[in-house]
Amino acid sequence: MVKSLKRHIIFILFALVGFQMLAQQDPQFTQYMYNMSVINPAYAKDASDEISLGVFYRNQWTGSVGGPTTGTLFGHTTLYKNIEGGLSIVHDQIGDVVKETNVYADVAYVLQTGKTSKLSLGIKFGATFFSTNFDGFVYSDPLPDPAFAENISRTYPNVGVGAFFFGKNYYIGFSAPNLLKSKHLENNDGVVANGVEEIHMFLTGGYVFELNDQLKFKPAFMTKAVSGAPLSFDLTANFLWRERLELGAGYRFDDAISGLVNFRVLSNLRIGYAYDYTLSNLGKFNNGSHEIMILFDISTLGKGYDKSPRFF
Repeated sequence: MVKSLKRHIIFILFALVGFQMLAQQDPQFTQYMYNMSVINPAYAKDASDEISLGVFYRNQWTGSVGGPTTGTLFGHTTLYKNIEGGLSIVHDQIGDVVKETNVYADVAYVLQTGKTSKLSLGIKFGATFFSTNFDGFVYSDPLPDPAFAENISRTYPNVGVGAFFFGKNYYIGFSAPNLLKSKHLENNDGVVANGVEEIHMFLTGGYVFELNDQLKFKPAFMTKAVSGAPLSFDLTANFLWRERLELGAGYRFDDAISGLVNFRVLSNLRIGYAYDYTLSNLGKFNNGSHEIMILFDISTLGKGYDKSPRFF
């Protein structure tokens, strides 16, 4: 029991100090190509007669004490001619100690730039609800660590911006979903008790190659940059068979390799799963990461749904 508590404290310490050292606070997703609403407020589908909904759940570093878990819920639709909007909720949690919930609304304006190409410019605004709970911690030292002397519960406003250039079979996007820096813990007398929410910038892109009538090849990438941390780069290659079954693999440089699969269960329902195998030193302390997604499209015309599956 004592050993477990010590491991719990060590892991939480590592995670909190990582806020300051690595400055990578935003949750990561392996199936990012289907989670663009959270990353980029300018994400657009050019589908005026449907509402796109999505649910994601990620259990990161399974088997480690206090491993992060992330749940996401989002909706996206056309609001008016050339104007698209969406809502997203992202709940990120480290054990039972650190909890962060982001609630955002997106608005994007879509410009026609060519016969089949469009440019969308978007803004994201909302709030972050951050809290910590150190009740029940067992300390090895006689005196409690001042970094865990009190629980925190704070709310921070935030805004983000993005651009999304796309056609029927391709897209490229650039975004900064959080532009306002906010302090979660503080550095007092050399003791790290606060981490700063740094600005995260995302560059994403993908293309759909039609190999034949039944098989498509879908490479995609995501680059994440943030001050004080190494550049993060994800490269994914998926194959879509008969518009129904999608299989692929991914590589997050110096971090993990991934396997991805999703099924088009119904014409408007897609269910997917991804597994990450950790390549870094953290791999010694966990059994990989699991991610589940559900995508659901609703026709606003009330005539059923017969669209082709979303490529991204």
